[in-house]
Amino acid sequence: MLVLLGAFGYLLFVLSQDPEPVAPVAVTPQNKPKPKPQKALPPPPEEKWDYVESLPNREVEVKAKEQVVSDIPYIMQCGAYKSEQQAEARKLDIAFQGINSKIRKKENSSWYRVVLGPYKLKRDAERDKHKLQRAKIEPCAIWKETQ
Repeated sequence: MLVLLGAFGYLLFVLSQDPEPVAPVAVTPQNKPKPKPQKALPPPPEEKWDYVESLPNREVEVKAKEQVVSDIPYIMQCGAYKSEQQAEARKLDIAFQGINSKIRKKENSSWYRVVLGPYKLKRDAERDKHKLQRAKIEPCAIWKETQ
C-alpha cells in the first residue's frame, strides 16, 4: 500500500514539473488554390404571365350534351334462375346495396328473372350496374324494355 501511495505521489510530482506546451507554428500551404472570379448573375426574367390576376375573374361556359330521354325505359337484368329461392337470394343481395329489384316469371317459362328498373336514362342504369359490380354482384345486362 505504501509503495502504491509513493508511486502515485511521484507521478504527480513529475507531471507538475512538465514545461508549458509550445504554441504551434502556423504553416501556410504552398499550393493554395486561387478563388475563381464569380460572374455576376443575370437579372431575373420579367413575369410575362398574368394568370394570377386573371383566373379568379374568368368564367368558362361548358356546353353539355343533351340527354335524350326515350319513351321506352331501360331495364337491367341481374340473373335468371330455375328456382325461385335462388332468385330471392339474388334479390336480397341487391337489396343490401340499397337498390330495389323485382322477380319476374314469364308465361310458359320456368325461369325466374331478377330485374331492376325501369330507368328513364341509361346513365342511371349504368350507375346502379357499377354499384353492383363493386359489390361483386354480376353479370348484369341493360337493355330497352320491350313489353
